[in-house]
Amino acid sequence: MRKAFNSVIQVRARVLEPRGWGPCSAWTRRLTHSCSALVYRWHGAHSDVVRMEELPLPAVGQHSVRLKMLAAPVNPADINMVQGTYPILPPFPAIGGNEGVGEVVEVGSGITSLSLGDWVIPVDAGFATLCGRNVENGAVCDADDLIRVPKDISLLGAATIGVNPCTAYRMLQDFVHLRPGNTVIQNGANSAVGQAVIQIAAAMGVKTINIIRDRPNRWELVEELKSMGADYVVTEEDLQSSEMEKIFKDVPKPKLGLNCVGGQSAGLLLSHLE
Repeated sequence: MRKAFNSVIQVRARVLEPRGWGPCSAWTRRLTHSCSALVYRWHGAHSDVVRMEELPLPAVGQHSVRLKMLAAPVNPADINMVQGTYPILPPFPAIGGNEGVGEVVEVGSGITSLSLGDWVIPVDAGFATLCGRNVENGAVCDADDLIRVPKDISLLGAATIGVNPCTAYRMLQDFVHLRPGNTVIQNGANSAVGQAVIQIAAAMGVKTINIIRDRPNRWELVEELKSMGADYVVTEEDLQSSEMEKIFKDVPKPKLGLNCVGGQSAGLLLSHLE
């Protein structure tokens, strides 16, 4: 996570803020002896099982810090965890949220890596960002579980860097060795992770072929993705037309395909790999 985060930070100009992203809960809390949190004690629909509860905050230990959460998004994975359908499930009682940004408001006497006022994000998923780490610890956590975030990143960018941009980075790094001039093809290109793929690939000098569904505002979306660094934006219908032959006169066939849709779309994507 730290390596992915540091690499993503290098292309932070736009990759940290996917267009049309939401929702993101932003709030501040006074430094008191309790905090409000979105707690669930069994699995089910989030509207049925999630409740706002007031939780006690423990004292800060020598190697821990206290956070004031500033903003935290609600990703599909967060809902899946509440429903009990996600591969990683926290023990009950649990607090929702996997990513977000907090401000350090109290520092343990043994901590030298963090200071008051620092913005931080969690290293791992399941951090319970819709309050603190868990019901027992409230908004107090170990300093080793946090990564400091530069403050020249916007609040929204810092809150949403942990899941989608880092996922995009790992997909571009972990499967094949990509060199400048290579090509990647992906569907779901206008998703948050798809937008991150476009921008990170552009910073790597890697060309992208980006598949979207046809829609009334197609050309607006095409221009938006190209403004982020997309080289080609095509529809699923284009994948079965002469449009692809034109593209492959200019760039090599993709070394890597990224699928987030499945079904026929995945098959068409696969058919264009080298």
